Amino acid sequence: MFFNIKELQYHAKPDCPDPVFARKLQEVLGGQFGEITVAMQYLFQGWNVRGDGKYKDLLMDTGTEELAHVEMLATMIARLLDNAPLATLEEAAKDPVINAILGGSNPQHAIVTGLGAAPSDSNGYPWNAKYTIASGNLLADFRHNLAAESQGRLQVARLYGMTNDRGVKDMLSWLLARDTMHQNQWIAAIKELEEKEGIVVPTTFPRELEKQEVSYVLFNFSRGDESATGRWAHGPSMDGHGVFQYVQHPQPLAAAPKLPPAPPYIYDTPPYALRNDNAGASLPPMV
Repeated sequence: MFFNIKELQYHAKPDCPDPVFARKLQEVLGGQFGEITVAMQYLFQGWNVRGDGKYKDLLMDTGTEELAHVEMLATMIARLLDNAPLATLEEAAKDPVINAILGGSNPQHAIVTGLGAAPSDSNGYPWNAKYTIASGNLLADFRHNLAAESQGRLQVARLYGMTNDRGVKDMLSWLLARDTMHQNQWIAAIKELEEKEGIVVPTTFPRELEKQEVSYVLFNFSRGDESATGRWAHGPSMDGHGVFQYVQHPQPLAAAPKLPPAPPYIYDTPPYALRNDNAGASLPPMV
C-alpha cells in the first residue's frame, strides 16, 4: 500500500522559467536511465522477491524514494514552464536571436501536457518498460541497478553544468547525492551476495555442463596485444575457480556453415543466383 505525502522530499523550485531546460530535464525523468526507470525497476524487483527480508525492504525503500524523485522532477519541469513565453513562440521566433534561444524547447509541453511534464525523454520518446530489469536473481538485478544509477548520475552531472539557475542546481545536487548513496548501497549488497553465492550468475548452474576449457580464456580479437596486460588475462580468476589464459591468435573451432536451400514457397534468392562461377544460368520457365 502506498500513501501520497503532499510535501516533496526536497525542494524543486527554479529561480526563473526556462522551457529549454524543462525539455532537457525530461531525459532524467523519462529517459532510459531516468527516475521512472529506476522507480519501476526497483519496485518490480521488490514485488518479485519470493519472501521477506532486508533485500526486499531495500528495493521497496529505494523504489518508493525514486517515485518521490519523479514527483520532484515533474514539479520542477512544470515550474520551469510557468510564465514561459510559450504562447508567443511563433512570433518570437521571427527574431533569429530569440529563435536560437527558444528553439530548443518542447512544443508538446504547451500542446499536449498543458505546461506539465510527460513520461518521455528529452526528444519526446515515450518511456518504455523494456528499460527495466527484474529477473528474480538479486545479484544479477543489483548489478544492473548499479549500472542504472551510474548512468543516471552521469546524466544529472551533465545537466548540472548546463544551467546557472540556483534553484535547479540545488535540486540536482540533491539527486546527485542520492545517486551516490544508491551506487554505494548496491555495491554493498552485491558484495554481500557475492560472499554468499559467488560472483558468476547463476551460481547454481552445474559447472560440468560448461565448456570449461574456455571458461577463463580471453580471446584477442583486436590488433595488437594491449588487452593482455589486464588483470583479466593472467593469474587466478576472480571467482577463484580457474586461471585466466590469453590467446593472442584465436582460431575458428568450427567449419564454415553451409545451409541448404529454402523450399520454393519461401521465395528466397534462388541457389543458381548465388553461385560464384559467373557462368550465368537461364531463368526457370514461368509457370
